[in-house]
Amino acid sequence: MGKLYIVPTPIGNLEDITLRAISILKKADTILAEDTRTSGKLLQHYNIVTPMQSHHMHNEHKTVDAIVKRMVSGETIALISDAGTPAISDPGFLLTRACIENDIAVECLPGATALIPALVNSGLPNDKFVFEGFLPLKKGRQTRLEFLATETRTMVFYESPHKLVRTLAQFVVYFGEDRAVSVSRELTKVYEEIIRGTVAEVLAYYSDKPPKGEIVIVVAGKK
Repeated sequence: MGKLYIVPTPIGNLEDITLRAISILKKADTILAEDTRTSGKLLQHYNIVTPMQSHHMHNEHKTVDAIVKRMVSGETIALISDAGTPAISDPGFLLTRACIENDIAVECLPGATALIPALVNSGLPNDKFVFEGFLPLKKGRQTRLEFLATETRTMVFYESPHKLVRTLAQFVVYFGEDRAVSVSRELTKVYEEIIRGTVAEVLAYYSDKPPKGEIVIVVAGKK
């Protein structure tokens, strides 16, 4: 019986990978990668020559059974995403569940993820928080925001740069313009930026300066 390793990869700075992660990626029989071109740069940087196979949200439903059969036959497989920890707003859940259902060992290594640094450096309470990931694009978005309007824990969201202003404007409507918020952009990268203030203040900032890169929004819970 083989094994599945879930391996976090850097969210920006290539040095943010553990020695154990490098070791696992080198000894695995196959690496499942969300985008083999993106992951290829990381593997090349660390001289990892393990074969890669594409595994992403558009094909995971079709490939899970075949991958499970390979592990049943004895293969060791490592799963990575483009950045951060697989299955956190990325593919990984379906394969992990299938492995557990087939008594295949699953081991998730600790490592990089964007939500924890953004939460900690926000300055907002982090003893209790809720991770919402990406809000629904259309259907269910208003319902979800109405539900979260009474959430008392700190909330963490992922957002794309071209939708940030729209999302902050909706936060003004549902959470109030004075609710504290922190936006972390391009964490661990050269142009890392953290903007803190009220929702209205941060909205005004990004309305004048359209953002680029990966974004994490941390919002204070309702008092």
